[in-house]
Amino acid sequence: MPGRQQTVPPLIHMNNSATLYVSEAKIHPREVDGRFDKLRTISTIVLLGIYYLTPWLRWDSRQAVLFDLPARRFYIFDLTFWPQDFFFMAWLLVIAGVSLFFFTALAGRVWCGYACPQTVWTNAFVWIERMVEGNRSKRIKLDKAPWSTTKLLRKGTKQAMWISFALWTGFTFVGYFTPILELAREVVTFSLGGWEVFWVLFYSFATYGNAGIMREQVCKYMCPYARFQSAMFDRDSLIVSYDTYRGEPRGSRKRGTPREATELGDCIDCTLCVQVCPTGIDIRDGLQYECIACAACVDACDGVMDKMGYPRGLVRYTTENALEGRPSRILRPRTAIYGLLLIALVVGLTTALATRSALRLDVLRDRNALYRELGGDQIENVYTLRVTNKTETDREIAVDVEGLPGLTLDPEAARFDAAAGELTTVAARVRADGAAAAAGGHDIRFTIRFAADPDVTATSESRFFLPLD
Repeated sequence: MPGRQQTVPPLIHMNNSATLYVSEAKIHPREVDGRFDKLRTISTIVLLGIYYLTPWLRWDSRQAVLFDLPARRFYIFDLTFWPQDFFFMAWLLVIAGVSLFFFTALAGRVWCGYACPQTVWTNAFVWIERMVEGNRSKRIKLDKAPWSTTKLLRKGTKQAMWISFALWTGFTFVGYFTPILELAREVVTFSLGGWEVFWVLFYSFATYGNAGIMREQVCKYMCPYARFQSAMFDRDSLIVSYDTYRGEPRGSRKRGTPREATELGDCIDCTLCVQVCPTGIDIRDGLQYECIACAACVDACDGVMDKMGYPRGLVRYTTENALEGRPSRILRPRTAIYGLLLIALVVGLTTALATRSALRLDVLRDRNALYRELGGDQIENVYTLRVTNKTETDREIAVDVEGLPGLTLDPEAARFDAAAGELTTVAARVRADGAAAAAGGHDIRFTIRFAADPDVTATSESRFFLPLD
């Protein structure tokens, strides 16, 4: 347009060729101390402790938590699950999804900031980096310094500790699927199987790459949650926010300057909130999808406010409505629906697990013929019994059938063996006196039980057909 100059962002030139790719600068998060930092530290230690220690726990002479894929058995302390129990896993995943919706609607991305595996392991790798290379300024200085013996020693030590930690993580992961004591013996004797070596190295590489190298890039570019989180927010969701009305116009000043002695807002433009951010954003620019709600900026800003003698909360967990002076509601249709649905799912899963039977029975009628007429007014119906023994030992199964006078079951189906954790299929021939009941269909019930433990039962209903007059 005439009289208006248009500014076009310059292209990055490399080797005389144009490219639109700009390499991301490495982020060195500054150390911060505060209540949210302590909470993140506790969360990281607890979650890592659970991950690394759980495979070593014992329960009744076996590993307490073990997903034994070859044997198709999944142990979680006192519970044993089989492939037939897969719906429990689906149920648990639904609970996890609804939980994510509920807590996001309630308090934003608290999962990302305190419990996400990417965050937890990144925290561990950053701790190692700080222990070896020093604080933020020392790390930046070391990166810019030319290679020397000191730099090579520090960088080499950090990489060695990172790789060792990643390998231990991969070893622990495989220990959830292969008994970890057996796995440890195989490592010591250099007798690991090919698949075990593959998965240890694969998970180690994934941990090293995600938590050590890519870090915030995973949250910013790879995690899908960052992209659709806004669909779960509303104006009453707790988010980390900068109070623009209180902080602007920002500007530097001497410590102890009274708020009334300057026309500036409370923000002294120290940029500490940017320096402590693990994803490198400026929270003063408003809510951004890169924000993982870790509240490091809240701790940093609160520390500055304390030194200046100003009230805390310039950057804080709050809602859009609260920032604009309107009341916020924790209980609202969205959170109420999510909360009630979550409670129902958890109660339902707990009840299902508590009442889970060690036996399961499904009865299928023979589709080829409704009935067979035998001598002496005897009528026979044929069924297929599908019995699942969910215990860890082979069991003898006893079968009863009731619903019509004089029902009898052939001996082969009345008693049979069911292998541990297996689905056993048995053909059952049921006979009844055709003269003792009315013609047509009748409801009957099959009951199975362990012969050695008759209190454990399972039932299933079917239909018995007699010939029409």
